[in-house]
Amino acid sequence: MHGRLRKALKPEDAAALSTKIEKLRSLQSQFLANHHNRTYTKEALEVSAKLLQINPESYTAWNYRKLAVEHYLFQSQSDPDSVNSIFDEELKVVENALRQNFKSYGAWHHRKWVLSKGYSSIDNELRLLERFQKADPRNFNAWNYRRFVAELMKRSDEEEFNYTEDLIGANFSNYSAWHNRSILLSKLLQKGSEGYFPKEKVLNEEYEHVHSALFTDPDDQSGWFYHLWLLDQTVKTDAPILVSSWPSSGSNITLQGDNCLHGYGFSLLSGALSDARTLPIILYFNQSVEGINSSTVVVKSELSIERDFVWKPLSTSNLKTAQVWVTYLNLRNIEFHPSKTCPVEISVGHSPGIVSSSGCHYGHPSQIAFELCVQTTYTEPAEAQDVKTIFWGDENFQKFVHCQESDSIVSVDELTTENDLTPTTSNWYAEIIANEITVFRELLSLLDCKIGKLTLARLLTANDSVSSPLAKRMVHAEEVLELYSDLMKLDPTHSIYYKDEHSLTLLRRITSTKVSLLTYCRNYRDATDSVARYVCLRLQNLSLSRIGSFENLSWVQMLDLSHNELRSVEGLEAMQLLSCLNLSHNKFGSFTALAPLRLIKSLKALNISYNEIGSHSIDTRRYLCSSPLCHTEEFPWDRFKVLLGSANVSNFWEPFLTFEGLNLTQLDITGNTVADETFRSFLVKVLPALRWLDGEELP
Repeated sequence: MHGRLRKALKPEDAAALSTKIEKLRSLQSQFLANHHNRTYTKEALEVSAKLLQINPESYTAWNYRKLAVEHYLFQSQSDPDSVNSIFDEELKVVENALRQNFKSYGAWHHRKWVLSKGYSSIDNELRLLERFQKADPRNFNAWNYRRFVAELMKRSDEEEFNYTEDLIGANFSNYSAWHNRSILLSKLLQKGSEGYFPKEKVLNEEYEHVHSALFTDPDDQSGWFYHLWLLDQTVKTDAPILVSSWPSSGSNITLQGDNCLHGYGFSLLSGALSDARTLPIILYFNQSVEGINSSTVVVKSELSIERDFVWKPLSTSNLKTAQVWVTYLNLRNIEFHPSKTCPVEISVGHSPGIVSSSGCHYGHPSQIAFELCVQTTYTEPAEAQDVKTIFWGDENFQKFVHCQESDSIVSVDELTTENDLTPTTSNWYAEIIANEITVFRELLSLLDCKIGKLTLARLLTANDSVSSPLAKRMVHAEEVLELYSDLMKLDPTHSIYYKDEHSLTLLRRITSTKVSLLTYCRNYRDATDSVARYVCLRLQNLSLSRIGSFENLSWVQMLDLSHNELRSVEGLEAMQLLSCLNLSHNKFGSFTALAPLRLIKSLKALNISYNEIGSHSIDTRRYLCSSPLCHTEEFPWDRFKVLLGSANVSNFWEPFLTFEGLNLTQLDITGNTVADETFRSFLVKVLPALRWLDGEELP
């Protein structure tokens, strides 16, 4: 096992093994015959018991014994002593099997089944469990069974919590005891049991408790995992919160000409809407929610627009819940005087119904107000031949000059709420985290500990997220980035995780303030333009392996992520204004990694050249995105066959699902293994609006 060569058995050991195998085969043959013939005699049951004593993982044998018990129960309903005898025998069979393998799922499950019938005494169960847990304290099967028995015995959570205290005191390395402690403490905190309130007092005590384990043996992972759980309990919010929106509160949007969008007071936005007939409204929550509809989110305006808004979840895997939701203002045929603006007010959560995926209700009703001015009515777009191509060369980007006075890009600061989002307690969570940072700085000054550095990085990140108003400034970003860089060198086995966290931290720092964000903004203008058409956020050459901070980027219309190490665009669907996207020179291995692009209907120009699409026969990273093989995905096979009508492209279902429904006018795919002439012909059929393919204008 694990690459070690298997030693040859001694002759006497080989003979014993051969005898055991013959015995097992004989028992299996007899057992299967009895099972097939539904034979439940005493002799047949003994055969199954012997088989299970040798091989407790024989699930068929356990199921056979259940059928046998049901058979005898039917015959012995009027004899309580006989019924008790039947179940006592089952408990003995299970105990014998557990002596052979005390981690047998089938054996523990069968014992649960026996006790759930209510005929057997449970007085002996805890003593039995203690014997098995002494043999192996990290026995999850035994701990799950203990929770089952404790519930049957109506033992209090406090008693079980104290039991974990005893086991941890005897052995800090008992990970299962730490895990059970977290389960019990969650219940006690939720109920507000006596001695477990207020929350900050209990968590402070638990931090002190786990410090003993960490400083005693820093190389043992048990206490570190419990510390991570405590940190999550400290910073997490149970109820969902609206963290940003587009348009943000206080913004002013002007539609000039047919589709030119300008604004101030909320972003660096300027450029062209993909569809001047509609204007997206985006709500970004801190966790996935459901129940976003016209009753829970009310849009008020004097515009002659649709009153019944349809809110859509921006998710590729779930049709009911999402972290980001969108609806659209319909602006077709609306006439405005150039000097007149129309206020729009959005009320979020004033009526109950918004619920998180964990079952918590939205508890902070919010108001978003912005002004909209449409200076001309919508007219049909110019002929397709006038569509211009986007050039991503450095010569087309100029230093960005911003004339706005807005102090911050982060729109969460401009939300107005009826309830103050600041906790009523005195920032106890910030005090706890600050204390933990001091503790772990001291630990790392004494020894070079990988998991200690990881924990310190997480603590510093948490500190920046809760220490308002400094959270926007990401005061610890440089130190966190340095820690993850060190971890990539110290622990190359987990370097992908560290690199992802490094990328997310870097993006949080870049997007946290206007000053840092402006460094990466450029005006886009090609040789034929007299004025800049877009503000482009250029995040190329940053070695990004993952992208995030989308709550701060909903204003972006042009985004350059080229020359990075991205394998997925998960979360990019939140950027509903995105019109031009450059993903060239990354590490995308399949079209399923691009699935979120299907939800960005504004997308016009896409560059995915020089990736690895088509190079891998099996995409091992497909779990990052949904696919037609997922039950939540409904693949339009009929449209696929009718549109393409050729068996030669039957293996192009992934790009069909990705591009079908998009209105791309420009696509660059050269440099990928998949990009041959057959595939280019396929793209022309799937994308009827396409005018530029790999830099060449289509006829």
